[in-house]
Amino acid sequence: MEFIEVMREKTAVDFEGFLLAQEDAFLCVEGAVHSVRDMGEIAFVILRRREGLIQTVLEKEGTDVELSGIREGDFVRVKGTVKPEERAPHGRELKIREVTHLSHANGPLPLAIDKWKLGTSLEAKLDRRSLSLRNLRERAKFRIQEGLVRGFRDFLYGQGFTEIHTPKIGAKSAEGGANLFKLAYFHKPAVLQQSPQLYKQMMVGVFDRVFETGPVFRAEKHNTRRHLNEYTSLDFEMGYIEGFLDICEMETEFLRYAFELLRREYDRELRLLKIELPDVSRIPYVRFDEAKRLISEKYERRIRNPFDLEPEEEELIGRYFQEEYGTDFVFVTHYPSKKRPFYAMDDPEDERFTLSFDLLYKGLEITTGGQRIHDWEALTKKLEKRGMTADGLEQYLDTFRYGMPPHGGLGIGLERLTMQLLGEDNVREACLFPRDMTRLEP
Repeated sequence: MEFIEVMREKTAVDFEGFLLAQEDAFLCVEGAVHSVRDMGEIAFVILRRREGLIQTVLEKEGTDVELSGIREGDFVRVKGTVKPEERAPHGRELKIREVTHLSHANGPLPLAIDKWKLGTSLEAKLDRRSLSLRNLRERAKFRIQEGLVRGFRDFLYGQGFTEIHTPKIGAKSAEGGANLFKLAYFHKPAVLQQSPQLYKQMMVGVFDRVFETGPVFRAEKHNTRRHLNEYTSLDFEMGYIEGFLDICEMETEFLRYAFELLRREYDRELRLLKIELPDVSRIPYVRFDEAKRLISEKYERRIRNPFDLEPEEEELIGRYFQEEYGTDFVFVTHYPSKKRPFYAMDDPEDERFTLSFDLLYKGLEITTGGQRIHDWEALTKKLEKRGMTADGLEQYLDTFRYGMPPHGGLGIGLERLTMQLLGEDNVREACLFPRDMTRLEP
């Protein structure tokens, strides 16, 4: 009988092993053939690994390796000798002695993935997503996105939060409204969840502080640069708060932590994409009605919708705070109760408004959050006032019947945050496999 006891050392070295190897060391490396440049007597075969590129060089005289057998898209195992070369990535290259194919590309690649920028449309990139992401710049976007999610998790673990995983199929939506994907669940009506909101609140009574990263679904018939029908939400909910500004402060600290993590451990991707991380040492906050007044006066724009922010207004608010305070971020607080869900706590000083907020980043909403109603009687009364029934909400309401601490939380749109950080113009650029009104593949 044989057993697995330890991980065996691989014959091939990893990227770091290549970088640390001594000159003239004989190594085995593995990777994808990113590009082949035939220079006559020699050829450069550039290998792609997750960390970056490795330059290998094939001298046609004195080796049995045939260049004609190596093409872009192949996955290979290369053995050779490490040599210094200032013009190569990382100042070194591997002089090829032997090549073993792990798989062959069956035909030329339909996209020029070795180019600095893919010279193709967004739709073409999405149609060939698994190939377009092999381009270094396209791939780097999602390394940055990884860093944001990693920062979210690491920061909240450090703040005493418990990670939870809630169902995405439910009997009732957390947000209400008609923008729901409906489905039959064993002959019962069900919906895809618009957010984990109700479950997050229920779990505050268990763990005090909870968070989740997961998909949410919005059946909105939008076809804009800022909307997806399935996106990833970074959610947290925390108990024993003194007010909704506790939530704003927690998000501000998360952003500081995440950007410092990117600066420290994702420098290669930041430089590749020429990203300058924003200053989040302090973030201003302004009331909803005051924000509308400020931009109306400064930019001579008539207020048309007193209950919500139009996309143009968000852009102007972002512009105003960049011009006046030099910041890319601003919390817009006290949204009208009419436009917030039933669980949002109304401002006791003026019940037309709520103790809620959005965080705008460069004029785009990336976060919605606020303080929740934690008193059972107040919650049931607001349901009645809205003309809503308790159908499908019974267990959620029972949680409050038996006591809950003051609490609040938020949801961050991961793709929107990534899009703004990257300086992209379309949120689909920041989504691995976007789902919108016309796209269900790949």
